[in-house]
Amino acid sequence: MKLTYDLAKETQWYLLNLSGDLIGDEVGPKLVEFVSDAVNDGVKSFIIDLSDIRYISSSGIGLLITMLTKMRNSGGEVYLCSPSEHVKKLLIITKLNNIFTVFDSIEAAKVQIGR
Repeated sequence: MKLTYDLAKETQWYLLNLSGDLIGDEVGPKLVEFVSDAVNDGVKSFIIDLSDIRYISSSGIGLLITMLTKMRNSGGEVYLCSPSEHVKKLLIITKLNNIFTVFDSIEAAKVQIGR
């Protein structure tokens, strides 16, 4: 299933809603560009909604790590939200749940970031 996305710019963060399969295909560079734009705009928080992600490949994992690295290098952070049970298991198996801050909902992330 092809990856689709929607980006919303908020005052304190960017919210990226992803849907489909995160496989790091031709959409990958565009997603990294969104993070670069956030860094250039001085935004320190980037929320990625994973609720509609069915599958993540190793390239998709690499893409998430690239995005996280770009944000952290500028003093920012990437938060993952609303992963499905399948994606949660993948985050645990790959130990990415120890690298990323993962929230059960976008609202929970917004509350945390707002502090």
